[in-house]
Amino acid sequence: MPNALGPSRSRRRLQTVLFLGMAMVGSPAFPDADLIRGAPQYRSCLACHALEPGLHLTGPSLGGLWNRSAGEAEGYNRYSDALMNAGFTWDATSLDAWLENPQAMIAGTTMTFRGISDGGQRANLIAFLEQAGGPDGAGKLVAEGIIPASYIRGQAPRPISDAPAYARVTAVRHCGDSFFIKTADGERSAHWEKSVRLKIDSTDTGPPPGDGVLLGAGMQGDRFSVIFASVADLRRLVFESCETLRP
Repeated sequence: MPNALGPSRSRRRLQTVLFLGMAMVGSPAFPDADLIRGAPQYRSCLACHALEPGLHLTGPSLGGLWNRSAGEAEGYNRYSDALMNAGFTWDATSLDAWLENPQAMIAGTTMTFRGISDGGQRANLIAFLEQAGGPDGAGKLVAEGIIPASYIRGQAPRPISDAPAYARVTAVRHCGDSFFIKTADGERSAHWEKSVRLKIDSTDTGPPPGDGVLLGAGMQGDRFSVIFASVADLRRLVFESCETLRP
């Protein structure tokens, strides 16, 4: 009887079955672990980490985590001295101790995580991290519907490199307790100084060099961030004056 699915669909179905079968097999150190059950636990990591290699947020990217030396994610420079000098690699054993209690494992670590006391939950999360942290592992998990695509970039800010003229900041004047902000469309706006945060985003998806970007924040729309591509741009665009705003 001919295969009703056709050769290509049949092949994809077989690949899916094989992948899900592998997903049910835990790490060699935790053979009963289930990465599918570990995927929901990964939500607690999303606030600080991304799975995209090289995309660092509050914490380092977990892409390429497996067998990486602790404190040595390329491009991440906010490690504690204690972790940089710890001298171990990330595998099932080290992650089990870390996820149980980071402070107990590495005194002085700056990771703010209270730990997971349940050994089975840790094992499932470790099985997930072993797959997600491998070559294109996160992409495979997305393709098979185990995690949403949003997990790959975590809570990385949306790109603002192509911000429209009304959001591109060309000058920020401070006077008294106020900021007066001029944008590329020629508009000016006044803000209480405590409602404005000045930030730096030097990544490729940050502001275009030379301008800042004005983003609204806060539930009532009365908070704003002005984001610059560099400290040099911030110093050039922000100035103290109670005279009219620069043209």
